[in-house]
Amino acid sequence: MTFRLRAVRALVLLAGFYLMGVVLLAAMAVLDWLLVTRLFTARAAWFEGAVLTVTVLLAVAILRGMFAFLRAGRLRPVPHGVAVTPQDQPELWEQVCAAAEVTGERPPDELYLVAEVNAGVAEQSRLLGLLSGRRRMFLGLPLLAGLTVPRLRAVLAHEFGHYGNLDTRLGGVTMRGREAVLHTVEVFREGSTQLHYAIGALYIGYARMFLRTSQSVARHQELAADQVAARHAGRDATAAALRTLPVLDAAHTHYLEMYAAMGGPLGALPPVGEVHGGFRRLLAARTGERLAALSAGQRPPRPHQYDSHPPTAERIALIEELPADDRTDGSADEPAALTLLHDPDRVFAALEARTLPHEAVRLRRMSWDDLVMARAVADAEGWSRPLRLAVARTLRSAAQVADGAAPARRGAPAEKVEDAELPGLEEVLDAFDRGLLWMEVADRIPKPTQAARLTGASARNFIRPRVYDGLAGMIHLRLAGTGHAAPDIAWSGQPGLTLPEAWEKDMDDALDAAVADTPDTAPLRALLAGTHRVSA
Repeated sequence: MTFRLRAVRALVLLAGFYLMGVVLLAAMAVLDWLLVTRLFTARAAWFEGAVLTVTVLLAVAILRGMFAFLRAGRLRPVPHGVAVTPQDQPELWEQVCAAAEVTGERPPDELYLVAEVNAGVAEQSRLLGLLSGRRRMFLGLPLLAGLTVPRLRAVLAHEFGHYGNLDTRLGGVTMRGREAVLHTVEVFREGSTQLHYAIGALYIGYARMFLRTSQSVARHQELAADQVAARHAGRDATAAALRTLPVLDAAHTHYLEMYAAMGGPLGALPPVGEVHGGFRRLLAARTGERLAALSAGQRPPRPHQYDSHPPTAERIALIEELPADDRTDGSADEPAALTLLHDPDRVFAALEARTLPHEAVRLRRMSWDDLVMARAVADAEGWSRPLRLAVARTLRSAAQVADGAAPARRGAPAEKVEDAELPGLEEVLDAFDRGLLWMEVADRIPKPTQAARLTGASARNFIRPRVYDGLAGMIHLRLAGTGHAAPDIAWSGQPGLTLPEAWEKDMDDALDAAVADTPDTAPLRALLAGTHRVSA
C-alpha cells in the first residue's frame, strides 16, 4: 500500500473516531424517543426513568470527549516559557525563518524559549490541520547551549518538515490526528464517574486501532523530515545532531540533579540566572567523551508501542546513506547555537523567573562556591551524626557502669542526646582505641531490621561503610572549620571540597585503618597533627 493510500485510510479512521460519538448519540436519542413515545408504561416507569438517566449521563460523557477532540488543536498559554520577538533576537529568528523557508512553510508567529532539551512546532489548527492557524515554536535553551549552529539548523528544519508537503498534506493531518486522539483518551481517563470510564474504554479501543494503523504514516513523516533536515543543514550535521540529543538530555538531567538542585536541602538557590544558565558551564568544562559517559551506562527508554519516532540508530543509518555533500559537521570549529542570542544572561534570568515556583522568591541566593561549601558541610553533618550519636550513647552507658548504675538494656529506646553532648573527632577516635567500635558503637548505629540479625564478620562488613562515612564527615567538618578545605564546583567532575594534598593522598588509607576489624587510629591522628602544625 502506498503512503498516500495509508494516509487516506488513517484519515478515514480518524473521521470514524469522531463519528463514533455521533452514532452513539443518535442511537441513544432513538432509544430515549422509543421509551418515551412507544414503550412507556406506568408499571415500568422506574426502569425507563433509570434508562433515560443513564443515557443522558452517557451523552454528557460522549459530548465531553467530542469537544475535547475538536479542541485538541488549540494553543494554550505558555507559563513556563520566555517569548522572544524578531526584534529581541534577530539572529535566532533568522535561523528559524530560513528553516521554515527551505521546507516551503511559513515561519512561526511566536517563538518561546523553554527549559528543556527539546524543540517543537505547534499550530492552532482547525479540522485537524486541514485549516491551519496561528503557529508557535518552542526551543529549549539547553538545546541551544549544547548544539552548534549547523546542528541547530538540522533540528529546526526537521520540525518544520513535519508540516511541509513531503508526500501529501494528509500525512500532516494524520500526525495532528494522533495528538488529538491521545488528548481525547486522556480526557476520558480523567473522568469522575464509572460511565466516563465505560465510554472511555470504547474510545481507547478505537484509539489503539487508529494508532496502530497510522503508525507507519507517522514514522514515514519522521523519516521524511530527517531528509529535509539533511538537505538544509547537511548530511553530517543532521546525523551528528541526532547523536547529540540523547547525550545532551542525559547531561541536562545530571546537571539538574547534581548542580541546580544542590541548594534544595539548604533552602538556597544559585545566583540569578544560573539555575538554568549553569548548564552551559558544565558543557564548556567537559569533553564530548565525558559528556557521553553520563549516558553510557543508561539503558535507552523503552519505545512506546505506538511511538511515531523510528529508532534513532535507524534514522542515523538512513541519513548516512544519503550522498555526501560539501558540508561537513565541523563541530570543533562551529560556535554554539547559544551565541545567536543577544544577552543570554538576561534570557536565562527571565526563564528562571518563569520556571521557579512562587515560593522560590523567598530563598536566599548564594554564589556557586558558597553553595558548594554549605552543601558539603550539611552533607558532612548528616553523614557524621549517626556515628557521633552512637559514640555518645556508648560513652554514657560506659559512664553509668563506672558509677555503678545499671546500663540501658540492649534494644531499649535510645536516650535523647543533645547536640552539645555529641563527641568531637578526638573523642570518637579515643573510643575506637578503647575497643568500643565493634563491641558497642556499631550496635548503636541505625540499621534495617534484616541487618540487625547479622553477627560477626557479616555485621561488621555491613556497618563498616557507615562508620567510614561518619568518620569522613567529621574530618570534612574539621577541615572546613579550620579553613583547610576549599569549595570546588568541579563542572568537569563532581562538586565538593578540595582537601590539602596530604589528605587527598593518605586520607582513604587512614580511614580504612581506623575502621578495620582491629582499629588503628594512628595514621588519622598523624594527618590531624600535620594539619595542626600547618595552622600554627
